[in-house]
Amino acid sequence: MSYTYEKVSGNKAKLTFTVPAEQFDEALQKAFLKVRGRINVPGFRRGKAPRRMIETLYGESVFYDEALDAIFPDVYREAVKELDLHPVDQPEVEMDEIGAGKDLKFHLEVFVRPDVTLGDYKGLEVEVAQQKVTDEMIDARIAQDQEKVSRTVDVEDRPVQNGDTVNLNYAGTVDGVAFDGGTAENQTLTIGSNQFIPGFEEQMIGMNIGEEKDLNVTFPAQYHAENLAGKDAVFHVKVNSIQATEKPALDDDFAADVSEFNTFAEYRENVVKELTKQVEESNANAIENAVMEKAVANAQMDVPAAMIDDQVDYMIQDMEMNMRYQGLKMEDFLKYTGQTLDAMKLSYRGEAERRVKTELVMEAIRKAEGAEPTEEEIEAEIKRQAESMGRDAEDFKKSLTDSQKDYLKDNAEIRKALKVMRESAKVSEPKPAEEPKAEEAADTSKDEPKQPARRRTTKKTEKPAEEAEA
Repeated sequence: MSYTYEKVSGNKAKLTFTVPAEQFDEALQKAFLKVRGRINVPGFRRGKAPRRMIETLYGESVFYDEALDAIFPDVYREAVKELDLHPVDQPEVEMDEIGAGKDLKFHLEVFVRPDVTLGDYKGLEVEVAQQKVTDEMIDARIAQDQEKVSRTVDVEDRPVQNGDTVNLNYAGTVDGVAFDGGTAENQTLTIGSNQFIPGFEEQMIGMNIGEEKDLNVTFPAQYHAENLAGKDAVFHVKVNSIQATEKPALDDDFAADVSEFNTFAEYRENVVKELTKQVEESNANAIENAVMEKAVANAQMDVPAAMIDDQVDYMIQDMEMNMRYQGLKMEDFLKYTGQTLDAMKLSYRGEAERRVKTELVMEAIRKAEGAEPTEEEIEAEIKRQAESMGRDAEDFKKSLTDSQKDYLKDNAEIRKALKVMRESAKVSEPKPAEEPKAEEAADTSKDEPKQPARRRTTKKTEKPAEEAEA
């Protein structure tokens, strides 16, 4: 077998093959032996008719497809490997010459991973907002730990307050008529969670255990039950019980309960340390994303549609898998959102193209930089992955397959290339939006007739009456 290679374009290759007549004749004989049992020849039992008789009756080409199927994969795979091509779709094969006793000749064109012409990717100027650890972030982080060791206590000596968890009965009516889903008993509701229609929870504040009350609310104009949208409703509610969350004091005992530290000062210092690490990583990621986006914009490439199609399919499959984990089906989601699968794929194409270009540019940068990771950098990547999964680094490393090790090595190489781009970047804070100048903001419609001033009302996005689903 011999072949020639021709580059048709930056993302398309042409291969022309010549297979010796002896090799093709051998493939024809194997094809005859394989399919003769499926061919009916008058006067012969199935599988017993001679090859010449079958070819006379059905034509010599009756075995061509089977013979090609036997030859093509091996010769194509060998050529692709020797040329280091990376096809991204199925080749289009055209026959040039075929027949018994003749050299088999055919050619094909196939889209391959395109060549990338890099532009500037180092020393890029980017505007990226850099986070800083604030007292609010520290307090919020401590509040999370405080919530973990808080306890719920029954309340009997006071009315409902914001933040309380209430057990209640309710019955809703519109124009005095009950509606589906509007009645329930022993429902749990946290006041201030905004799970019910605006006004519902607020009107419960101040109610006592055993008290009954009518709450007047209005359903949102955009509501999933069209028969209730925009309607005024009355909910008759009864408070069965009240519970409050009792939070521990922020002292040394609290620190010992939620951490390995004996004093609150040490615990808080560690919280600041952890948040600082998270913020630094977040800032680094933001810079890397910004420089990568610019590097992609500066690069030139001709991306085959097949690569974008494959990425769209991957995104859809990933979304479908996530839905399954939540007990949803894709067909139900499409029905609920009023979409079609084709429309969804079309909406994903822009993001899919961005991802493909980013991958291609990163691959080109890695080659340009020769960013081969060191053993220490690979070990750091393994440790980082183990920590993200809550695994011991050594045990995690022992469990890795060769392909998983290659994947983590690639990750380490990508991190190394991104680090080069990030450290060479010129980063500045985004400029604040300029206020319009007085003359620009002034009313320019001098010649238009004056209109009476009108009060503008802004509609707020309302939430449904039923408890929100995740």
